[in-house]
Amino acid sequence: MNPLLQDFNTAPFSKITTKDYKPAIKKGIEIAKSEINEIVINTEKPTFENTTVALDFTGEKLNRITSVFFNLNSAETNEEIQKIAQEVSPWLSEFANDITLNEALFKKVKAVFDNRNNLKLTPEQETLLDKQYKSFARNGANLNEEDKTTLREIDAKLSKLSLKFGENVLAETNAFELHLTDENDLAGLPESVKEAAKEVAKSKEKEGYVFTLDYPSYIPFLTYANNRELRKKMAIAAGKKAFQNNKFNNEQIVLDIVNLRQKRANLLGYKTHAHFVLEERMAETPENVIDFSNNLLEKAKPAALREFKNLENYAKKLDGIDKLQKWDGAYYSEKLKKELFDLDQEILKPYFKLENVIEGSFEIANRLFDLHFEEVFTIEKYHEDVKTYNVTDSNGNFIAVYYADFHPRKGKRNGAWMTSYKPQQIKNGINERPHVSIVCNFTKPTETKPSLLTFNEVTTLFHEFGHALHGMLANTTYNSLSGTSVSWDFVELPSQVMENWCFEKEALELFAKHYETGESLPMEYVEKIKESASFHEGMQTLRQLSFGLLDMQWHGQDPSEITSIKEFENNAFAETRLYPDVAENCMSTAFSHIFQGGYSSGYYSYKWAEVLDADAFDYFLEKGIFNKDVATKFKENVLSKGGTEKPMVLYKRFRGKEPKPDALLKRAGLI
Repeated sequence: MNPLLQDFNTAPFSKITTKDYKPAIKKGIEIAKSEINEIVINTEKPTFENTTVALDFTGEKLNRITSVFFNLNSAETNEEIQKIAQEVSPWLSEFANDITLNEALFKKVKAVFDNRNNLKLTPEQETLLDKQYKSFARNGANLNEEDKTTLREIDAKLSKLSLKFGENVLAETNAFELHLTDENDLAGLPESVKEAAKEVAKSKEKEGYVFTLDYPSYIPFLTYANNRELRKKMAIAAGKKAFQNNKFNNEQIVLDIVNLRQKRANLLGYKTHAHFVLEERMAETPENVIDFSNNLLEKAKPAALREFKNLENYAKKLDGIDKLQKWDGAYYSEKLKKELFDLDQEILKPYFKLENVIEGSFEIANRLFDLHFEEVFTIEKYHEDVKTYNVTDSNGNFIAVYYADFHPRKGKRNGAWMTSYKPQQIKNGINERPHVSIVCNFTKPTETKPSLLTFNEVTTLFHEFGHALHGMLANTTYNSLSGTSVSWDFVELPSQVMENWCFEKEALELFAKHYETGESLPMEYVEKIKESASFHEGMQTLRQLSFGLLDMQWHGQDPSEITSIKEFENNAFAETRLYPDVAENCMSTAFSHIFQGGYSSGYYSYKWAEVLDADAFDYFLEKGIFNKDVATKFKENVLSKGGTEKPMVLYKRFRGKEPKPDALLKRAGLI
């Protein structure tokens, strides 16, 4: 019997073999289809219970199976699993289309939606109905047959174009290399960077050193290489990706994508693609995003200009450079930062032993939210490195299962993320508690040393733990509104806010202790960490805002008149430009976030979430970082509520008012 098709509580990792996945997913889709068919053939009048709630509870078996499969495809994969992922992904997207384009089902959903004013629904029930109806309407369920066909054609073209866009950027990235054989050309580069470049050269069967446009090679080169001409060569190569007169040029693809997105939005009744996207985000409209961005821009620009002038003076004093160019920024910033703060990450690491940081995160969660974490050894794991915990509240009630997977290995992708194996929901009167996991890539312990984290890794652990708390403390009726199922520009609030405790003396004293001597982290280091965190924040903010505003320019108006991408981009950057323009460079042709990833009309959300987190933490600072009242308000109005109401409603209930950017500006040293 296939273990994935049996009922299970925690995932039965030890019993699953790779060959179980495909038949289980196939069967899961069949079961989900028959559950949906039950709703469709029901002859009773459509009601909130027999349609809206019934639909939310469909696909439970399939979701459990796919969460195990796709989580392992990220954390413990192999070629076989990756091959299965390629096969089953189309099945799942076809199944999703079958639901949204099921006319009989939509008719029932719409009947309940049209009658919503007579139903006396709670805010959570209203949100569920609204979200469900929109998942159909926003995917074309209200269109006539001809328009539905057009929509499918547009979607098919868009998915091909964005794949092609990405392939071109990758081809251009791979096509360039800087091959150096003269040791003098490497002056300034750290040993580890040179070593890596030597490895690349060897893999290409070349003598000397090879540098590429991949970030681990490109960023250190621009940051440390003394040779200005070579930095220029690298920077220009990176800046003209897919903007050259060759078969990988993305200019026409960008124009095709933005015009198709506009056409799709119009077809669905929206003014622009940005209006379509933002309707379901906290920001709501392009106008709000532009106001938000311009407001921050007004505050950050004077600081950015000041920082830029200082950097120019510094480069002139050091090397007699008259005009600072794009390929000089990282190089002189790094030199200046070192001179100002003299902060060596290696000195900090002994104070951040992984086990102590984990215990510190638990202690902080206990003081704020009354949570207790107990490591248990009876829960199955997918790898021996994984730690498993039972989470309870102060009355001993079971809250969640927590998996934590901290070290890199073959078969685990880079980065850090939070995910879930089982959602929280209340079904048949039973509050089913969630199973939540965080996955990171921190240095493994050696024979002589435990796992010691950089400060950056400490904030990463707290960030993912913040997402995990959002999942663990979920307390909603419907799983589609539970935990982290919130709008894109709200989901980073719980994670980013948790990072703030890493900078506070009162919190650091709980866990930042030298792994050999037990002494606490000296406060002078904490001060340096804080000071260096806001270094060149004006310039960084300006850069982020410029990308967000470019995204809005592409998607917040009718693009049909645009002919020159370069000219269009230069106009969009006019208010945020610091460095002189480089004629042969263009950003849009390689702006993968918005033309290949999911960030079109959403790039602003990085800064948006920062404003929320700084404003929220300001409340803690005002009342005390372990203040129970503030923590309880945060738990009850944000962490436990998921997506049951509009994010701004929840935020205001916690904070008593709308967020203002002042706390972020203060933290960033901009006011």
